[in-house]
Amino acid sequence: MNAFEYAAPTTKEQAVNLLSAQWGETEILAGGTDLLSLMKDQLTTPKRVVNIKDIKELQGIKYNASTGLRLGALVTLEELLGNATVKKEYPALAQAAEGVSSPQIRNTGTVGGDLCQRPRCWYFRSGLGYFPKDDAGRDLIAGGQNEHHAILGNSGPAYFVNPSSLAPALIALEAKVRIFGSAGWRDVTAEAFFVTPKNDGDRETALKSNEIVGEIIVPPAKGIRSATYEVRQKEALDWPLAAAAVALKMSGKTVQSARVVLGHVAPVPWRAQDAEKALAGKTISEGLAAEAGNAAVSGAKPLSKNGYKVQLARVAAKRALLQAAQGGA
Repeated sequence: MNAFEYAAPTTKEQAVNLLSAQWGETEILAGGTDLLSLMKDQLTTPKRVVNIKDIKELQGIKYNASTGLRLGALVTLEELLGNATVKKEYPALAQAAEGVSSPQIRNTGTVGGDLCQRPRCWYFRSGLGYFPKDDAGRDLIAGGQNEHHAILGNSGPAYFVNPSSLAPALIALEAKVRIFGSAGWRDVTAEAFFVTPKNDGDRETALKSNEIVGEIIVPPAKGIRSATYEVRQKEALDWPLAAAAVALKMSGKTVQSARVVLGHVAPVPWRAQDAEKALAGKTISEGLAAEAGNAAVSGAKPLSKNGYKVQLARVAAKRALLQAAQGGA
């Protein structure tokens, strides 16, 4: 690990003033569960690390029935899991956090950090960037070790999958991310927060290099039934192979509107709009859930070794829908 300057501001204004206008010159430390690994492997070599953990304004969970849920960016996954209101009103969010099985990461990893973590792609983690090429300029991923790569949104140039556990649920619940920079606050929807990089110098979110995630606002969930379902290779800490988060606005047993978001199958959390259309105005049943699951992956284009993920995503969407229809239990 290279030498770096360390700063520990106590206000959000101090923090953004310590950040650089160029990516990589400074990095933000919250839980550190991803950043420290990146620094040890010299995938990022910042001149300054800005520790934001002591900024009280970015901490805490608040709920108001009329305005919804406010999550400070520094809320840990363990705090999220321990909040009775989150479990009752936003089961999709609680279930997503439950999927992070490591007690150590639950106690140190933060909500903001989960949204901002870098791709888990082994080419990227080996220092080959987003778009690895061989000496002849040929893409290494399309015909290489792509078992865990994207099946949607992979027409080019990115094949990695978004690693966030919470993002599908937050997008399904129509959350917004509040970002703080030198010009003050700006809000983006959780869906628009994630972007697919076009160049190796880009990042995977709408954040600028001199901004921080401050808080996440989730609208009231009255009349919404939600659930998250993940398919994993093992119960020990690992990222899912596929996931789905669902939020259903119901009128009795009829779906008025639906939001279905797939995780770990595309460079960004993937809105399955064909599945959403298949659900509107209908009553959830085993058959309808299966139909919506098929629609969720209708545009899938698997690579040479990850075709199995199509079925996993289909099943995740179906089971999340059935779970949500039962109240997220």
